[in-house]
Amino acid sequence: EVQFVESGGDLVQAGGSLRLSCAASGLTYGDYAIGWFRQVPGREREGVGCIRNSDNTTVYAPSAKGRFTISGDNAKNTMYLQMTSLKAEDTAVYYCAAALSPRRISLALVTTARGEDPSSAYDYWGQGTQVTVAS
Repeated sequence: EVQFVESGGDLVQAGGSLRLSCAASGLTYGDYAIGWFRQVPGREREGVGCIRNSDNTTVYAPSAKGRFTISGDNAKNTMYLQMTSLKAEDTAVYYCAAALSPRRISLALVTTARGEDPSSAYDYWGQGTQVTVAS
């Protein structure tokens, strides 16, 4: 079973930066994609971007391009979401998730790039970490 420990969420001032971590266990073999999502209470979950471990292909939702950067350390099975120039509207719970099959990995990459909801591509989800941006 795949499990995640997300960390790095904090209270930060607008304009600041933050790096979130997603440490995964149970992802020992094969190709997979890790996606980052965020959700504000009362609103739908929003895909931010994803990274494929085999070649570090990274795709971002249109709304996340320019300020968010996803990277990975395969040796540590840890993925990162670097956020810069944070705004109050970035306040949300941020989640990571894993897509394990080739079909789901492709679905995650394509839907994320199109700005569509990629949630259905993912098999396992983390518990989330709170990011609060004070204006």
